[in-house]
Amino acid sequence: MDATYNINGGFKPTTKRFADLDGPDFFPTPAWATEALVDNERFDGDIWECACGNGAMSRVLEGVNHKTVSSDLFDRGYGESGIDFLTASRKSDNIITNPPYNAAEGFVAKGLELAERKFALLLRLAFLEGANRQRTIFSQSPPARVWVFSERITFYPDGAEVKGSGTTAYAWFVWDKDSPGATELKWFKPGYKSQSKVQSGMNLEPLLF
Repeated sequence: MDATYNINGGFKPTTKRFADLDGPDFFPTPAWATEALVDNERFDGDIWECACGNGAMSRVLEGVNHKTVSSDLFDRGYGESGIDFLTASRKSDNIITNPPYNAAEGFVAKGLELAERKFALLLRLAFLEGANRQRTIFSQSPPARVWVFSERITFYPDGAEVKGSGTTAYAWFVWDKDSPGATELKWFKPGYKSQSKVQSGMNLEPLLF
């Protein structure tokens, strides 16, 4: 577990997303945040969204890759439930997800083990900080690219009223086994937030294991 994600206090959508360390950490990902990734990174082969929640990210991925498989530890009405990514053995060409904050480092380690080509995690930009992560992740298996958002992402608990804007910086961390070079720092162009291609409420049938 990553203790730096334990943010005390109640939920403040305009400041930070907290981690529920005693239960499911569930904050659906806005469609535009996933669209930014797939517009700038090519994913050949199948994709596994291993913390799919209610399918918010999976719906975008299915729109560009029909070989998307969705699962989650908890049953939120989408994909296959009861699948603990941290103990899984199933390999996939690509793994893309927004992990629970209290298990981010574990997701990195497991993703590197199970992804055959690319592995992408949506994380706070501050994940780049920390002596422990430098020793255990970035000095041994650094990401190929870090895509920084030019626009702030606001996460809300499922069912919460959507209003306000976030103040926390986020980025996609992409590990690419075909790119052995140094980490590239890149920026998404502005506009994804206002021009999202996927509207909420879409009801697509997910692929299961």
